[in-house]
Amino acid sequence: MSSSVSSPSSDTIPAAERVFSWRDHTSLWFSLGVGLLVIQVGAYLVPALGTRDALSAVIAGSVVGAGLLAWVARIGCENGLSSAGLIHVVYGHRFARLPVLLNVIQLLGWATFELVVMRDGTRAIGRQAFGMDPGLVLPTLLWGLIVMALLRGSMVTLVRRIVSRAGLPLVILSLLWLSAQFALKLDTQGLHALWQRAGDGSMNTFQALDLVIAMPVSWLPLVADYARHGKSARGALGGTWLGYTIANIWCYALGVLVITVTGPNVDMVSALLLAQGGLLALGLILIDELDNTYGDLYSGSVCTQSLLPSISVRTWSTILAAASIAFAMVLPMHSLEPFLLTLSSVFVPLFGVILGRLGTHPNQQPNAPRAIHTAPALIWVLGIACYQVLAQWAPQYGSALPTLLLTFVLGAASARFGARATRAATQ
Repeated sequence: MSSSVSSPSSDTIPAAERVFSWRDHTSLWFSLGVGLLVIQVGAYLVPALGTRDALSAVIAGSVVGAGLLAWVARIGCENGLSSAGLIHVVYGHRFARLPVLLNVIQLLGWATFELVVMRDGTRAIGRQAFGMDPGLVLPTLLWGLIVMALLRGSMVTLVRRIVSRAGLPLVILSLLWLSAQFALKLDTQGLHALWQRAGDGSMNTFQALDLVIAMPVSWLPLVADYARHGKSARGALGGTWLGYTIANIWCYALGVLVITVTGPNVDMVSALLLAQGGLLALGLILIDELDNTYGDLYSGSVCTQSLLPSISVRTWSTILAAASIAFAMVLPMHSLEPFLLTLSSVFVPLFGVILGRLGTHPNQQPNAPRAIHTAPALIWVLGIACYQVLAQWAPQYGSALPTLLLTFVLGAASARFGARATRAATQ
């Protein structure tokens, strides 16, 4: 494994201490890719798009989005760096504080959303199974304290022993059961009608791709935190890509199927409970949401520790967990789509530059980053502006892919130009 770049934060994992195989990466990212949020976002695609267009966008967006995720995983594994470490290397140790801080904020937001999802799901199960509503406080505290307890343990142990060996089989069985139950509600004629159904035109294919890509892109700022524990860059790339692609396609498609069967005005949690055995399947999916919340808070603490290294990752994780519990007490579940797309406008160009510089010229980045690397910083700002302009004035073309392409090309060009200037100065 190479160690071509370094970070001012002491977060490099030595090759001898890396234990994740490609199976660990696959299990982790399949598990992280499954969730009620993903199923809900899949439901946003209908009735805006026809079934064939929706599924095409789901497959293409999942492959592309998970591919970007896997590419960053490969870079993190090659260099043994966390996501914060990669940002410091590319943007400079002072300027990097801004995107790292934004990352902490968005990870805290995601953790809060996950707790809200688990809270609302628990309340729905309580009403369905026991005829009582446990309220807001009790289920939020329950899930929040479980996550906090998990954060006190070892991340590596959690992934290898709990997620891979116990959690993954149960999650797969739950998805299989729910998929079969809702598919059976459509007879042969219903399946044919579903396949031939046209959309209402309120969303085109490019816009749908943006929405699908937004979910894997939301994981870009933390994938390296786990990939750096991988034994090989190839295993990190392949396992991450395979696991997340399958999970994303499955959950988005399930969301399309559920809303098609139940109608667009039915709450997703209530719809899942309508299925035979839906109570048990939903309960298992809620338990699986724990690793999503854990992942957000663990990576948020790694990022925060890179900004304030005097406080340990474990202490920061406890602080962030407490904050997410407090926010979840008062935050309703709404405005998910704008939240996802707003995050994309920041992190698509941020990691487009990282991919352009480290993905194509891994040996060209200086080992001792300056306070600010001007070219990457300017390209990132340009990318955010490009994303917003496209979303506002040319939404029919989408925003994520054009912005990603622009920042990737400019990032790669700036790395090549910088390498030539360095060689010329030393000759």
